[in-house]
Amino acid sequence: MAEERAINPWLKNGLELGPPILFFIAYLRLEDTTVTVGGTEYDGFIIATAAFVPILLATIAILWKLTGVISRIQVFTAIMVVFFGALTVWFNDPQFFKMKTTIVYAFFAAMLGIGLARGQSYLKFLMGDRLPMADEGWMIMTKRLALAFVAMGVANEVIWRTQSDRFWVTFETFVLPAFLFVVFMSQAPLIERFSLEEDESPDEET
Repeated sequence: MAEERAINPWLKNGLELGPPILFFIAYLRLEDTTVTVGGTEYDGFIIATAAFVPILLATIAILWKLTGVISRIQVFTAIMVVFFGALTVWFNDPQFFKMKTTIVYAFFAAMLGIGLARGQSYLKFLMGDRLPMADEGWMIMTKRLALAFVAMGVANEVIWRTQSDRFWVTFETFVLPAFLFVVFMSQAPLIERFSLEEDESPDEET
């Protein structure tokens, strides 16, 4: 596996967070806009979605070029965005793009759950090289993250089915990422409790 090259953290965060922020801004600007193409009318949500897909792919490509690596999560996210973004535009129906968020979180929860059922932490597989921690700690964190993804998927389903497009776009752009950030930050005591020294391995624990 190629070694990741370090880049400016502000640049990295900008590239990762830029696409959803731009989608939010584009939707607000185009919310009341209607464009007719080939006799079919497309509203602002569809237009913003059509613009979001190439922007996301471009930022992932730039990150790949700069860091030399592309994560499995980035690949999966790109596939889901392209697939459901295409369905949204093709059928002129925003429900497909809204469902994408639920499916992504459900997939993450399912993968973590499968690992837990096998007595493994797939979260450790993704993050273990950056966060030395005992296996017990990884299992606890994985359970918590799996539950968080379930909650996020359920919340997304409730919001997009009961609220306006503007409310969902705001919720999806800011509330869900903020919730996930809080979940990760709340794991600090767990990480401190089960953290390992650089020269210590889980096998050495008593």
